[in-house]
Amino acid sequence: MKETVILEITVNGCFCREEIPQDITLLDYLREYRGLTGTKKGCEEGECGACSIIMDGRLVYSCILFAIQANGKKIETIESINTGINGLHPIQEAFIETGAIQCGFCTPGFIMATKALLSRNLNPDDKQIIEGLSGNICRCTGYIKIIEAVKVAIKKLKGRRRC
Repeated sequence: MKETVILEITVNGCFCREEIPQDITLLDYLREYRGLTGTKKGCEEGECGACSIIMDGRLVYSCILFAIQANGKKIETIESINTGINGLHPIQEAFIETGAIQCGFCTPGFIMATKALLSRNLNPDDKQIIEGLSGNICRCTGYIKIIEAVKVAIKKLKGRRRC
């Protein structure tokens, strides 16, 4: 029988308290216990960024964290940001408008990385954009359209109080 722990966590604004296996990853907790499948399971080694989420304001890879490491933390997943016109966040709109979405597998991670970057700095230069996205891998786009999407998102977010 696997040992369990009590996890208390806020996910996308909802407080959760439940008993979970002590060795479950945060990624698996989000997908299996919360049903939040927008966070993707890619490399499971913290290399590709498909599992990127925001924990207490910082971008993290959920595949390399045990869920219990998020105890008491606030988690944001891709499902939390659809708050704009037509249910889309301006960052999501920018990715669609620029064609930065190809197969879509890496997109949630890139959108979360963009959100984390623009929450800290709404005026990043090209180097800062590249650095902010550097932990995410895309096999389809060649990154040019993704960088363009970040720049369009910046224009969309200017004048708003928060990302």
